[in-house]
Amino acid sequence: MPQVADIIAEGKRLMVICNACRYCEGFCAVFPALERRLTFSDADMDYLANLCHNCAECYYACQYAPPHEFAVNVPKVLAEIRARSYQKNAWPRFRPVSAIWAVAVGIILAAALAGRRAATAANFYGVIPHDAMVGAFAAVFAVIILVHAAGFLRFWRDSGEKLSQAFRPAVLFSALRDGLSLKNLDSHGAGCTYPQENHSQARRWFHHLTFYGFLLCTASTTVAAFYHSIVGWSAPYPYFSVPVVLGTLGGVGLLVGPIGLYRLKQRRDTAIVDVKQDSMDVSFLMLLFLTSLTGLLLLVMRDTNAMGLLLRIHLGVVLGLCLTLPYGKFVHGIYRWAALLRSALETSRSEH
Repeated sequence: MPQVADIIAEGKRLMVICNACRYCEGFCAVFPALERRLTFSDADMDYLANLCHNCAECYYACQYAPPHEFAVNVPKVLAEIRARSYQKNAWPRFRPVSAIWAVAVGIILAAALAGRRAATAANFYGVIPHDAMVGAFAAVFAVIILVHAAGFLRFWRDSGEKLSQAFRPAVLFSALRDGLSLKNLDSHGAGCTYPQENHSQARRWFHHLTFYGFLLCTASTTVAAFYHSIVGWSAPYPYFSVPVVLGTLGGVGLLVGPIGLYRLKQRRDTAIVDVKQDSMDVSFLMLLFLTSLTGLLLLVMRDTNAMGLLLRIHLGVVLGLCLTLPYGKFVHGIYRWAALLRSALETSRSEH
């Protein structure tokens, strides 16, 4: 594996070549951002790497790609720099968490919360008390928010920009639009060149299913918490209630999306990626899939004697997923969001 300094130096070399060529300037947000610079700092390389969505269109279009002596491979080098930025900005130190160990710890915690309580049909809180469940997840989410906030602030501090600039309404709206639509995987309607050289919208749509599935499941949990704490309605809720419908739709998205992304990963061109990150990527997809699968099974079998065991397993998997969020693939969303904010800020300045 190249030393960190060599990765950054290689990235700067490629950016100088791309800045002189400019053939790919319309492909994605990376190229307008690099063209606003004559030289590149280490922080600039972290920014450009996280702005890159690894669509690889620039690689297939490049006249200087291997076997040319310039050996320009922007997607792979930026992927390596991106991984380095996770380690650099993480607090505490970034150490990828094993999905297997995280789930094992999660199931043990869920079993401890449940104790020896016997299951009664559809009575979730008879197995694990509501306050115990909320307390455990609140503690985990507090850690997640703290770690992600620290990483975001470190990344933004290195950019040299004022934090207040990131939250200007126009900047926020532009970054939200680009992030929520995955504009940088669209390639003006043609889709990205992933998993192979031909354009396809598949990666974009599977990302949408995964991301919005996750959001719908989060919304389901939020509505259920509102029902319980404010309205006074206790779970389980009817099949056609708001939290169940939201959770079911989100669960389907978290089944289809991760499967699709995994299948694309199996067929991708390894020349454009950093294969050292595969274990982290696949672990995250697996945890999302298992979270959805166990949740949907729990919904279908909540009136059976298997409910208690399924609840313990589902909450264990969810806790395992949460334990990996600060130190797994999920962190790419935090830094990509920061990069999109900075890109929107720079674009707004160039337009005035």
